Amino acid sequence: GAGEATSFGNTGIIERASVEPYMFPRSFARLVKYAFNRSSEARYHLAALPHVAPWLWRYFRASAPERAAATARAALPLIERCLIEHEALMAASGSGHLLRKVGWIQLFRSEAARVVTVRHARLARELGLEADVLDEAALAKLEPNINGARGGVHLKDPGLVSDPGALVKAYAAHFAAKGGVFAQADAASLAEVNGGYQVATDTGALTAHRAVVALGPWSGDPITRFGYRLPLGVKRGYHMHYAAQDGASLTRTIVDTDAGYCLAPMKRGIRLTTGAEFARRDAPPTPVQVDQCEGLARRLFPLGERLDPAPWMGCRPCLPDMLPVVGAAPRHKGLWFNFGHHHHGLTLGPVTGRLLAEMMTGEAPFTDPAPYRAERFG
Repeated sequence: GAGEATSFGNTGIIERASVEPYMFPRSFARLVKYAFNRSSEARYHLAALPHVAPWLWRYFRASAPERAAATARAALPLIERCLIEHEALMAASGSGHLLRKVGWIQLFRSEAARVVTVRHARLARELGLEADVLDEAALAKLEPNINGARGGVHLKDPGLVSDPGALVKAYAAHFAAKGGVFAQADAASLAEVNGGYQVATDTGALTAHRAVVALGPWSGDPITRFGYRLPLGVKRGYHMHYAAQDGASLTRTIVDTDAGYCLAPMKRGIRLTTGAEFARRDAPPTPVQVDQCEGLARRLFPLGERLDPAPWMGCRPCLPDMLPVVGAAPRHKGLWFNFGHHHHGLTLGPVTGRLLAEMMTGEAPFTDPAPYRAERFG
């Protein structure tokens, strides 16, 4: 259902200040930690390495400084409009109460993390965004229940959603109120029929002149039937909700830059979200990172008991260059793609939806869609 897959389990940030893509680290020391599975930020399944290694190699190559800079430039038009498009949908769907414009904070405990966060602040300011570098005292004024951090960077432009799943469901309800219809269908049955497309549903075949594949981490499955083998990988991630002890409160999502996890204030409680797990998409959950990060998080913030019966798991759909595919299928008229939003599915959903709609209806797109074409992968 709407809002029940990957978009259910994020940090709730509409990432208006994401000026740098999530690229593969190139520090030798960090790579060694990853190799021995000693990092809470990233973990891999040894048995899955033969399957994921080719994608990881492409990801590593795409993360070279000059290529990462090109990704940042290509992503910027989408990032600039992400909150605008969300606010328009919130106004139309009556879900604006779920949004707070409080930004988010990157914390640092080590000197290496301080350098990274301060660089992010500098890049944000160069793009006309608001970013304050916080010392320990300034951080305490904003988030008095945080302990053990030397400081941080407050990125002020992003919005914070207190219930991402409810937000997506509100958008879906608005779609239905405008006359849209939801039907459960088998995406693997997608086929060309009489100049259009058809899928099988429980109540019979559904046909249309055009079809959009927007299935997140499952998008690669149906398009292989049409001969497309795009390098779509997944970064699995987990979350767990906690009560706050002794009346403690958290106003903004915080990121522990040293350890690669987030704490986000949600309607259900304090949500801890993990970094990346590289494994087969459909392998059983292995929420080791939740346990690793929980101990660190408890020293940072007074977390209480767990509120979920088990950690939630989702899959971030990622292409090696950390840009989505948005546009027409190269060899099939009427077939369109919109997937691969990596860590920014909630952030980029509405804005890439607008871009795709403009392309499909023949309107002038608000930005050049060329960087997002499927053809960039050959």
